[in-house]
Amino acid sequence: MSVHEDIQDWPQATLRPPAEVMRLSRMGVSFPTRLSFLRSLLRDLAEQAASVETASKWDSDGFGHATFAVKLDGRDLTLIAWTSQLDDADRSDRVIATAWDACFVLFDGKPTPDDIEHLGRNAKTQEAGRYHPKVLVVSRANKSVRLFAHVVDALAAGRQPDMAKLDATGYLMRTTAVYGNGKFGMADREAATAPFRLEMLAVYLIREFTFALANHIASARNSKAARLGADEMRALGIGNSTGLGMAPFLVSHPVLLNNWVLVRETAIARVRAHDDATKSGEFQHLCERAAVHLQGWNVDDEQAQVDIEDLRVEFRGFREEFPNDLAKPYPWDAIMHRAERGTEALQELIASLVLEPHGELIDGLCHCMGADDDGQLRATGNVGDLRRGLEEHYRWALDLDLSRPEADAMVWYVSEEKLEPRLGERAEDFRRERAMPHDIARQVQAMAEALANFDDTDLLATFLMRHPRHRNIVKRVQTIMVHPYGEIRDNLVAVDIRPIDLLRCKLAFFGASRFDPRSDRWTRITLYAGAPPAAELTTENAGDCFLPVTVRPA
Repeated sequence: MSVHEDIQDWPQATLRPPAEVMRLSRMGVSFPTRLSFLRSLLRDLAEQAASVETASKWDSDGFGHATFAVKLDGRDLTLIAWTSQLDDADRSDRVIATAWDACFVLFDGKPTPDDIEHLGRNAKTQEAGRYHPKVLVVSRANKSVRLFAHVVDALAAGRQPDMAKLDATGYLMRTTAVYGNGKFGMADREAATAPFRLEMLAVYLIREFTFALANHIASARNSKAARLGADEMRALGIGNSTGLGMAPFLVSHPVLLNNWVLVRETAIARVRAHDDATKSGEFQHLCERAAVHLQGWNVDDEQAQVDIEDLRVEFRGFREEFPNDLAKPYPWDAIMHRAERGTEALQELIASLVLEPHGELIDGLCHCMGADDDGQLRATGNVGDLRRGLEEHYRWALDLDLSRPEADAMVWYVSEEKLEPRLGERAEDFRRERAMPHDIARQVQAMAEALANFDDTDLLATFLMRHPRHRNIVKRVQTIMVHPYGEIRDNLVAVDIRPIDLLRCKLAFFGASRFDPRSDRWTRITLYAGAPPAAELTTENAGDCFLPVTVRPA
């Protein structure tokens, strides 16, 4: 099913325009929705009655390996986990770390003992290892040392851990990388499948691993140890530290980004056109939950904390008018329309909230979020077609004054050591062959200048033959003419660029919560907080992890 085929099936309001939606200030206040990848995965696991089969070979301290097998979409998949002793001095979230508490491989099928032995040697070296196409995902994680110790101590003493401590941290382990898509000899991505589905499955199984590991160590200490309760497991997700390596992805995959955003905007438009307020009770309950979530969301970054506190106050005042909104002919449109008078953060929070009760209207759109290409260069047509595309979709770039030093101050490049994206100041001696092509506005302006020597009726093929260096930006403009939500309409090399805005947008589509920025270039998050553990997952509770809270509103 294509995005466009599914879009025609339901009445919908006008989509929010790309010029409004695809700005960094708005992308940087994104919230997860029921369309997020981990949310759709949980629903599918529940609908398929998927169960996780666990086998472990751990010693009394929890060192060794274990497997967590599940069948998803008719396919056997197995997470293999290896644990080893790690000195505190070697524990680091940085990508340059070389040792971790645990390493993981998501295996396509059921691994043999030889597979486990071979992959264990490589997984423990992560990027330095080499894998094969039966490996779908590679990851590693470190313990939240104090919380992990508290949980094990409590269970070994025959009681549940302190819920307040679980909530304060939110995870027993945090991953520092989740690799997939052909890296290091792994399997290539299946092109048009649900985005990041395998990575999200790997993280869910890693969460199961953390529960099993804590239970095992506690029972090794005391045969009468308690086991983690369902509520305690729900309070724990998987932490993640994410930095610049993820940020350029949205720039490099315009068709995929377009499909993600187009699906979300289509879902919002469907709900706005819905004139039925029977979900109002569920919606108000979710708003109570959102208020609790906001109250418990605290971070160390001073400006981010101020922004959260401002949103709490704004949201509290906004809710007072819900009874009036819900009495109107199109209640969800009324709520969204009133939110437009508020901040972008409020608008994005309200958008997530109005989507949440309307799964029957929008969940089918989740099948439209993949992409099997990133656009193609078309040499047909004339120069006038390209000029019209520039005017419609790149006016923001043409209007930028790039002669100002601050407008062209930064450069995205690939590091020599880790081959990871980096962002730095543009130095005079910088080797341009190392630069990533994310100076979109400059490329657009250079192409527009070259186009000035051509008439609208001239063949585009003629322009491309005379100016072959503009082929890539011509392809990008043509792609955005068809996929308008695929371009971020801001200058990505300006001195004040905040990569964390890109990170938050992408992570919200993953389904992340509790964004905890550590600078403008990396953040900590939590995945699967509030989600049922695998043994408790049903079609009735699979969706119950929206804006997670430890104590749920009555």
